[in-house]
Amino acid sequence: MTMIVRNLQLVRDRITTACVAAGRDPASVRLLAVSKTFGADAVIDAMSDGQRAFGENYVAEGVEKILALRAWQAAQAGAPAVLEWHCIGPVQSNKTRLVAEHFDWVQSVDRLKTAQRLSEQRPPHLPPLQICLQVNVDGGANKSGAAPEEALALAQEIAQLPRLTLRGLMAIPEPAIDFVAACAVHARTRAIFDQINAAGVLPAPMDTLSMGMTADLEAAIHSGSTMVRVGTAIFGKR
Repeated sequence: MTMIVRNLQLVRDRITTACVAAGRDPASVRLLAVSKTFGADAVIDAMSDGQRAFGENYVAEGVEKILALRAWQAAQAGAPAVLEWHCIGPVQSNKTRLVAEHFDWVQSVDRLKTAQRLSEQRPPHLPPLQICLQVNVDGGANKSGAAPEEALALAQEIAQLPRLTLRGLMAIPEPAIDFVAACAVHARTRAIFDQINAAGVLPAPMDTLSMGMTADLEAAIHSGSTMVRVGTAIFGKR
């Protein structure tokens, strides 16, 4: 058993334990393995233990890895595993075409202009790009994300764009001092999520609440996260 496989199993155990403590079904929380700065070999290792969803912060690095994995899979016998690639880092205007052409999800959309470019540049032969609206829930000065009070209107505008499907919200709050504090800030993101769905202005309700990383996944799950983004606890320190 490799270190990555062992770590994956430990993280899955943490998710299960957190779900049981919160009275939730463990199947209601997806694990996104954040593979930024690690090579294709690390992804292949995680794939060997059934991991299929991977997150990348840096567009150029992510695209290089996606192409490398496609080439590796093409050389293998049998049907290739279907991988799901999430862009979870800032998307600059000059990188939207790369993102639209290669990723399956973008979790870091925080302005209409970015969403419009992704919509225009998504190739017609690919399924719609799955979108999460990033919200700067705690007002961190160095954090990307739409202001909470702008989230409803922005979600409504993004949901109308072709070639995109709005799936939910993503947040990266500042580190909290303890479990209670972490739950409080994640609960604020959950409240925005519920407010948008309750407004009834979207073509379909959002179903994804992407909150929680290595340090705070238990608090995020307690507060309603449906997807946790874990890198260090799986792949090690960068």
